[in-house]
Amino acid sequence: MTLGYTLLYLTLIVLIPLSGLFIQTMNLSFAEFWNHVTSPRVVASYRLTFGASFIGAAINAVFGFLIAWCLVRYRFPGRRLMDALVDLPFALPTAVSGIALTTIFSKHGWIGQYLEPLGIKAAYSPIGVVIALTFIGLPFVVRTLQPAIEELEKEAEEAAASLGANRLQTFLRVILPTVFPALLTGFALAFARALGEYGSVVFISGNMPGRTEITSLLIITKLEQYDFAGATAIAVVMLVVSFAILLSINLLQWWFSVGRRRVA
Repeated sequence: MTLGYTLLYLTLIVLIPLSGLFIQTMNLSFAEFWNHVTSPRVVASYRLTFGASFIGAAINAVFGFLIAWCLVRYRFPGRRLMDALVDLPFALPTAVSGIALTTIFSKHGWIGQYLEPLGIKAAYSPIGVVIALTFIGLPFVVRTLQPAIEELEKEAEEAAASLGANRLQTFLRVILPTVFPALLTGFALAFARALGEYGSVVFISGNMPGRTEITSLLIITKLEQYDFAGATAIAVVMLVVSFAILLSINLLQWWFSVGRRRVA
């Protein structure tokens, strides 16, 4: 019965809406579909969306690991506050975070006013898109890594040190292999979340077609113009590519886990 409820719920919430998307796209001929998804404006939005999402997730993989490590391993004043701040992107409406980031990184903002003389334009540029996607993806990496770091045995690190390993060798051969599956999962979650982000990006990007226009905004624009065929075609491409990327990451994680079990 539990399996039946699960399948029913997934069918109503996931499968039927996605099937409707593909059915709507099937009304197009292949030439029409190809023209919709390969126009220069659409390709530019793909490039920005996937590129910025990957960079943001990669940044979070590095700094999210550092934050998770500090929150788990160290006790310091303000630790609980810092731990709560990690979840702030979850709690904030995306539009609010977008306005806040735009205000801070604009030419006259708290941080942007110092970047402008250096020739760095954060707001209304691809850099702003990366900043927004990094902001909303950080909690996924930190919260995924924290349980894995908590399960690390300090005795293994001490044993490596007693055998003559330095800190870098201990990290590469003891710590990283243990937490890598969780790190990869956090990266995948942050990447997937960034691909579909809209609210926090739409303000800071500037929405210039061909330069700072993300794919989700382009889909909304086509819907507002009653170009339902173009919107669904682009949405199908995003869905297929996103699924393929996430499937590849999950297969890599599974392969890594199997390899570790065989070694053990």
